[in-house]
Amino acid sequence: MRQLEFTQFIPVTMPEAWKFFSNPANLGKITPKEMNFVITSRVPENIYPGLIITYKVSPVLNIPMTWVTEITQVNKPMYFVDEQRMGPYAIWHHEHHFEEVEGGVMMTDKLFYKVPLGFFGNLLDLLFIQNKVKGIFEHRKLFLESNTI
Repeated sequence: MRQLEFTQFIPVTMPEAWKFFSNPANLGKITPKEMNFVITSRVPENIYPGLIITYKVSPVLNIPMTWVTEITQVNKPMYFVDEQRMGPYAIWHHEHHFEEVEGGVMMTDKLFYKVPLGFFGNLLDLLFIQNKVKGIFEHRKLFLESNTI
């Protein structure tokens, strides 16, 4: 299983950070456009444990796929967790942590994922998938550095 961690300072208050990141509608704003990310289920303005969110996304060669995640834990405004229920990964567990610091919020993402297909999947992860995942978080970082949330 792959474990990645991303940390970013955001110069906003804790309530502002929580309001932005806990609203599923904002996912499209922080996802690279080339992934053609579209939420296909109705979503509330605020997440809650048990919330199921369905998406269409085209991560490779513009081929659309369905991805279903569940918000499994919420501890407002400190963290929330989403886990894949159906999609491209064998395992996807994503923790979003928020810590109030001087001048803003330190956001830490802890991601645990595993690709399917055994040895072949691990090879794809090393050659392509890991870099694609890192690129998604780099895109988000650049978005947050150049936009007000």
